[in-house]
Amino acid sequence: MIPASNLLALPLFAPLDGWLAPLDELPDPVFAGRLLGDGIAIDPTGDTLYAPCDALVVSVAATAHAVTLRLDCGAELLLHLGIDTVAMGGLGFTPLVEAGARVIARQPLIRFDLDAVVLGASSAMTPMLLLQHDAWSVGTLRGPGPVTAGDHVFEIVARSHSVADERNAETAGSDPVELSRTIPVPLRHGIHARPAARLRECAMQFDAVVRMEHAGRSASLRSPVAMLALGVRLRDSLTLIASGSEAFAALDALEALIASGMGELAPPEEAPPPGLAACVPSRADAEPPAAWPRDNALPGVCASPGIAVGQAFHLRPARIEAPSSSGDPAQEQAFLDATLDALSRRMADDQDQIAPHAAEMLTAHRAMLEDEELRAAAHQAIAEGASAGAGWRDAIGFQIAVLTGSGDPRLAERADDLRDLEQRVLAALAGVEQTRLELPPGTVLIAQDLLPSQLMNLDRSCLSAIALAQGGPTSHVAILAAGMGVPMLVALGSLVQTIADGEQLVIDARAGRLEAQPSPERIAKVLAQREIDAERSRAARENDAPCCSSDGTRIKVFANLSSPADAELALANGAEGSGLVRSEFLFADRAQAPGVAEQLQAYQTIARTLNDRPIIVRLLDIGGDKPVPFLPIGGEENPALGLRGIRVGLAYPALLEAQIEAILQVRPEGQCRIMVPMVASLSELRQVRQVVDAVATRLELVKRVQVGIMVETPAAAATADLLAQEADFLSIGTNDLTQYTLAMDRGNARVAAMIDGLHPAVLRLIAQTCEGAAHHGRWVGVCGSLASDPAAVPLLLGLGVTELSASPALVAEIKALVMRLSLDDCRYLALQALQCTSARDVRALASAFEGSLAA
Repeated sequence: MIPASNLLALPLFAPLDGWLAPLDELPDPVFAGRLLGDGIAIDPTGDTLYAPCDALVVSVAATAHAVTLRLDCGAELLLHLGIDTVAMGGLGFTPLVEAGARVIARQPLIRFDLDAVVLGASSAMTPMLLLQHDAWSVGTLRGPGPVTAGDHVFEIVARSHSVADERNAETAGSDPVELSRTIPVPLRHGIHARPAARLRECAMQFDAVVRMEHAGRSASLRSPVAMLALGVRLRDSLTLIASGSEAFAALDALEALIASGMGELAPPEEAPPPGLAACVPSRADAEPPAAWPRDNALPGVCASPGIAVGQAFHLRPARIEAPSSSGDPAQEQAFLDATLDALSRRMADDQDQIAPHAAEMLTAHRAMLEDEELRAAAHQAIAEGASAGAGWRDAIGFQIAVLTGSGDPRLAERADDLRDLEQRVLAALAGVEQTRLELPPGTVLIAQDLLPSQLMNLDRSCLSAIALAQGGPTSHVAILAAGMGVPMLVALGSLVQTIADGEQLVIDARAGRLEAQPSPERIAKVLAQREIDAERSRAARENDAPCCSSDGTRIKVFANLSSPADAELALANGAEGSGLVRSEFLFADRAQAPGVAEQLQAYQTIARTLNDRPIIVRLLDIGGDKPVPFLPIGGEENPALGLRGIRVGLAYPALLEAQIEAILQVRPEGQCRIMVPMVASLSELRQVRQVVDAVATRLELVKRVQVGIMVETPAAAATADLLAQEADFLSIGTNDLTQYTLAMDRGNARVAAMIDGLHPAVLRLIAQTCEGAAHHGRWVGVCGSLASDPAAVPLLLGLGVTELSASPALVAEIKALVMRLSLDDCRYLALQALQCTSARDVRALASAFEGSLAA
């Protein structure tokens, strides 16, 4: 790197053909306010972005709308094609270079479709910024006017005495001892708002300064917003670095917390049901049309499934502005702090009165309000003359720019949380009360975008569906809408805002369609189908009679549980019991192994909630892809084939005996059954049976304890007839069975898309399991994701499965489906499926069968 002291100025050239303008003319307060850095803007007339100098390509956005360059002197430039272009999902952009490449001045970087940018973005104006740097600043800027790529537009100049020099002088000879630890991330959604809040809370308990590093960037654990901006994903590795008297203890606690998954561990059972996964196409799948299609149907992206009919109603909220300056910085800083604290207390009070998924969102928002770095940035802006509102807006605006400029659509969606907080705080500062918005009955809410607090302030009883011009399928608003059961489409484009208030609409979210001007026949058909679906689900939910197929065959519909809250949801949806209690999730965040009393309390709470309904507790299924902090297992070359499932219990007999003792003490006696995970041989079942009998004898139990197995390995399926001689029941874990049968790791992105539990090989093993169990009169259940897949249920019943344990939220739907099925039809369908040659053929067969049911 060339020291700044060796250079005075470096020229930069225009990266585009077009009209040169100052940053002030950009229609974006972050760029115009120079929160990321200073520079120029160009309204392009060409179709190619060029390098403005010789440099190293640091990054190219995943959506190819932006590129970051590093000069040899260390200065960095951001070239960002258009405003809000990340929402285009990469459509119209073709990268010509990759990260790590060396480029020379005037070398093409990105080719783009100018017409697509003009239509799809809020503005095509393109900023070129010198990102904030201690040693370099922007020098003389060229005035407004036409430019050609390669024209000199400005230069960067070396500061005479850099801030970096001052920092180095201050810290010379006084570096604290630092400890570090590199940790893999097992969280399904990576480090997003809620985990960041938990990490901050944990770090604050120790006398230590901790930061997180990932992909060459760093964030203090005191700042959830900064952690969020790192973009840490599932199975990424991050490094924690700590200093201070309690640095070692802090790292231990943080490592255990991350390893626990914080309630979001990514186990095989947590894969979304295929029907729901199909509801979330990539943003690139839904390019908004430039004009209304002939069939008056706009394509969008499903954010919450369902179908609805209603009248259009546009939400056009007034944006709250803040005065730009103030007289007394100390008073403004105190005013901001008091407002943030009051808003945080109000959110804490609200958490007790709302649904769990909404309460979790408020927890994350409260952590952001308490973010020390965010407050410090606002205080600094106020000290420089800004008002409390303007200081807050500038501080949070910088973080919004970091997320939206990341090139990661998932992170860009998380910026909505910050926008929400921006407006909520500005409203509180201005004394504006947030009131409940009254809606006309049957409203299809239309908006450019929607913030979480805005959705929570709507009258749910009048809300039929939501249609957004922008937005993303994994945003907090999407999660809230799904929790409320409201169909929601996003990324519909600007045409959705041309719909008149009161116009009749059909929202078919699962199909990704907004239908304008639907015919009376179409409306009648949708309404009739909604009534049928609602009645079936209601009847299944409220029917206390045992669930049976249409021809009277008894089929038990249970629920998979990971917490007492799951048990409440399962009961509300009509579950007849639990076919799988994932006991490891009840204690996943524990640093110490749970004792008998603690486990008994957890199991008894679930038993009490389910009102004497049968419960099957899976013995701790840890190891492999499910680590727990209280039982560290050394690294293995192939964890999926190593020490996991019952192998762990047999290797740690005290842990196994303690769990069995807790399960056997649940009352009423016999309500809880025991299920052994990852069985591969009869000897493993016999060893567990011996422990169960010994504990039962010691506790003087009267009833014999039922002990069954999970069929997750091809070995267990192939020897089901042998295992069924001694197992009381067999329950198929279709997720692991599929993985091991097809020799495909679902954690491997290259093969994950090919894994399907309806592969004929998997179906044949399920059939073999049912046949082997039937020889000894044992029942067979399914507790994997296939039990929650409506397309798979008829096939499973046809193969001989008599118990389904589904996701708690889907129990009513699965019960309603079972009650419509004839076992003879299911058996004929299964025979056809076993002759198929691919999962695709099986799914086509299942789809045709599903269509015949609806006819």
